Parts: sequence; structure tokens; C-alpha cells
Amino acid sequence: MSMMKIHGNHRLMGEVTICGAKNSTVALIPATILSDTPVEFDKVPDILDVHNLMLILQSMNVPSEFSDGIFKVNPTNIKESRLPSEAIKKLRASYYFMGALLGRFHRAIVSFPGGDNIGPRPIDQHIRAFEALGADVTEDGDTVYIDATKHGLKGGIIDFEMVSVGATINAILAATKADGVTEIHNVAKEPEIVDIVSFLNSMGAKITGAGTDDIRIEGVKSLSATEIHTVIPDRIEAGTYLALAAAIGDGILVKNVIPEHLKPFTEKLIEMGLKLEINDDSIFVPESGNIHGVQITTEPFPGFATDWQQPITPLLFNADSDSVITDTIYPKRKKHIHELKKMGAIIKVTDNNQIIISPSRDLHGAIVSAGEIRAGASLLIAGLMANGETLITHADHILRGYDNVVEKLAGLNANVELLEGNVPSASEA
Repeated sequence: MSMMKIHGNHRLMGEVTICGAKNSTVALIPATILSDTPVEFDKVPDILDVHNLMLILQSMNVPSEFSDGIFKVNPTNIKESRLPSEAIKKLRASYYFMGALLGRFHRAIVSFPGGDNIGPRPIDQHIRAFEALGADVTEDGDTVYIDATKHGLKGGIIDFEMVSVGATINAILAATKADGVTEIHNVAKEPEIVDIVSFLNSMGAKITGAGTDDIRIEGVKSLSATEIHTVIPDRIEAGTYLALAAAIGDGILVKNVIPEHLKPFTEKLIEMGLKLEINDDSIFVPESGNIHGVQITTEPFPGFATDWQQPITPLLFNADSDSVITDTIYPKRKKHIHELKKMGAIIKVTDNNQIIISPSRDLHGAIVSAGEIRAGASLLIAGLMANGETLITHADHILRGYDNVVEKLAGLNANVELLEGNVPSASEA
């Protein structure tokens, strides 16, 4: 078990560079198997999810290399095979192989994906999208069988009942090589989807409408990579470091960002009273001083992202009044709350799933558990704010989503260690 030890209450300063977006990368890598040529990405984050995706590629005879942010894939000798269930179950985004395999081979067999347990995230909309393209879909236990070999993969009309990033991407991946034209309505508009479409179009796909409510895809027979694709900056990682900087920073510059992607987050920081310096590709966060409580409601892009609600929570402990967070995307996303209470936080959940965060200036170190990626980020920031030593167990969750996090924090004067071993008792910590 990986654990993270934090010696808290040290003021932080300096600069940190944001890596490529996790939520783009975990879709871009499965998308590479649609290519008839080798593919290369730049700015890929060094996170556990990437290494798990490499294992899945390897099982299909698709070699990959990863070093210093450069990721190379050669899918030219790909073979159909049963994907390794252990790697599949470690990350939710492995379900993008459903759409990619369907586009490549017109069939796919994938174990039901794992990843963070943050409440119901059914794949019903993914299945309906595949069926609209002519595939037969059946489930047996935790395995999904998708087959369009009988009549071929055909363009069609897909109407999503609700906005879904995952279903939108899977539909795009499958339809890119389908015969004819596909129209997808009520799609997600996240920057990561625009990034995926940009990559596919650079290889010869014919996709229009990314970033709007409707996407049109004219199927093509082949895709060929002719240039390196640079992954967009990770807006969730950026928001996490902005929150950290505001919570315990004496001046931190967050580099390699797209400010427009961060606007819902930075608007809340400004509402709190922070005086940000927003540049073309960086944001400087000065020492925050007194900040005010705010109300936050998570929404699909361009609203406040659900992945930001946990990292911003520790910052709100510094406010002069209560704050309220309402997560409309994943209302059960509350794994951080019980753990924060162990550190002295005054935080509660109402009967209608609102999170009430009260001023909590006297956080103290404790043994806490990272239940999932963003909960781990919340505990990490709280640990940096707290007096004494905090030990975060199940820190692998943090490593799944945050590139070189220990090294980046060390560059800001944080005292953080990554450990392996058994969890000590409370009396030993």
C-alpha cells in the first residue's frame, strides 16, 4: 500500500507547471488503436492510469513507450484479444476501449470497468449509442459484449438523455470509422472532448461541432497520424494547485494553463476575495489574506467541474463564514468528508446532499484514507494546512490523477514523502 506522509503548516511559495490533462489522456490513448500508423503525444502526465493503459495496449500486441512526457504507440500490428481484467478494473476510463475496439474491429469484449467509486455512473448511454450504430450489446456478469460484425457499423442518430462525457467520447470513437454519417445530440462540451476531436481530425477524421451541443461525424476508412499531438493542460490539476496556493501559499505561480478552461474556478476564487494575476498561460496567486464563504454548484462544462469540489473544500476552511457545495453531477461524492473531520474540520452533509463547510482554522494531523483521486487531493491540501503530521493511506488514488505530485510539492517547499508498507496505528503516527 502506498502512503503519503505530510508535515504540515509550512507556508509554500514558488512555481508549478501543470501537465497534460488526465481526462484527455485516458481517452487519447485508447483512441490510438484506431490509427493505421504509429502515434506520438507530448505533455502526457506521469500517472498510474497511463501505466495501466500501457498494460492494456500490450495485451493487444500494441507496444508503447513513455518518457519525459512523450508517449509513443505503435498499433500497426494490433491483434484482437481479451483485455486484462485486472488493469481494466483499476480505471473507469478503460471503457473507452469499447468505442475504440468497436471502431477498429466492429466488435469488443470488455470487462466492466473499475476506477473511483463516487456513486452511480451507469454505461446505459454508451450502450444505446453503440446500438444506434448497429451493434448488438449483451452483458454477462461483469463483461460487456459489443458486436457489429453481422451488418457492419453504420452511421446513425444518437440522442443522449443526459449530458455524459464518457458516452460522448465513446460514441465519437465508434462512429469515426462507421459507414455513413452520425449525428450526436445533447453531447458534453468539455475541453477534453475538443482535444480528442482535434487529435482524430489531425489523423483524417471528419468531425465537426465539438464544443457545441451537437456533433456530426462523417465516417472514414482509415486514420493516419502525421504529427505529434500535444495534450491540453489539465484544468483539474490546475484548480487543485490554485486552491493549494490560496490556502497556504505566500505567492505561487501556476504555469501551463488555459485560463478560459479555468474560468468557473477562478471566478469563485475572485468571489472569495483573492486578487489573482491571470496571464495568457499562467496564473499567479498571492498570499490570500481574509477570504469569504461562497456557494458552489457543480455543473457540466462550462460550469464548475465536479472534480474541483473536493480540492477547493480545504481552502473554504479559511473563510470567514460558511460555504455550501452542491454537487449535481455526483451527489454521492463525499468520501473526503469523514476523513476531514478526523483532522478537526467542521463539515457536514444535509439531507438534500448539500455540503456545508464552516470555518476551521485549527486543523491537526491524522491518519486518513484517500477513497478516490479527488478526495485524496482534498486530504493532501488539508494535510499541508494542518498542524503536525498527516498520513494518507491508499495514496495510489492520488498518484492515479496527479503527475509527479511529490516532486512538484517539494518544489513549493512542502514536506511530503511517499511511503510503502502497513498502516500504523493512531498511537504510532
